[in-house]
Amino acid sequence: MSLVRPITRRDIKGPALYGPIRDDYRNRVIALKRPRRVVLGDRVALVFENRHTLTMQIEEMCRAEGLTRDEQIEAEIEVYNEMMPTEGSLSATLFVELPPDVDARAELDKLIGLDEHVRIHIGPHVIPAQFEPGRATADRISAVQYTRYPLSAEARAALLTSGTKIAVEIDHPRYAYRVDCPEEMRASLAGDYA
Repeated sequence: MSLVRPITRRDIKGPALYGPIRDDYRNRVIALKRPRRVVLGDRVALVFENRHTLTMQIEEMCRAEGLTRDEQIEAEIEVYNEMMPTEGSLSATLFVELPPDVDARAELDKLIGLDEHVRIHIGPHVIPAQFEPGRATADRISAVQYTRYPLSAEARAALLTSGTKIAVEIDHPRYAYRVDCPEEMRASLAGDYA
């Protein structure tokens, strides 16, 4: 079953049914996320999303906010389906992770323009991130960003090919890192398309 198809109401258990299985479910999804998480330096991490990661986020939101009515749950599903990877794109949540003892605004200000400087390399293919509009402006940036990486047919084929090298790069003037990702990550992302 493809892990890039949209989530439906049938996929969400809701707080009453989710509660008893929460610990086990969260542990499984956290384990799934490990190879899908890329840490770039001491401030930025990306987590590549799929149906499992987004379903857990919906379940957690419904639980935290006490959402039980179908229309409330459908609204959450709609929000998170916007972050779902597709047959032609990868999707990742980017977190700016700041230590508690820093001035968060000042540190985030240093990263203004980040949305122009993130890319993934899949073999010879370089794919700039497309950031969700409205989470960064000319003078402000959010600590959580939603990114998408459109895949050409050739880039997707490379992703699905065992051994293809993958790297994630930030080349912001004030924050530059490149991480070569393990084969385990490529395999996990490719598995979404099985």
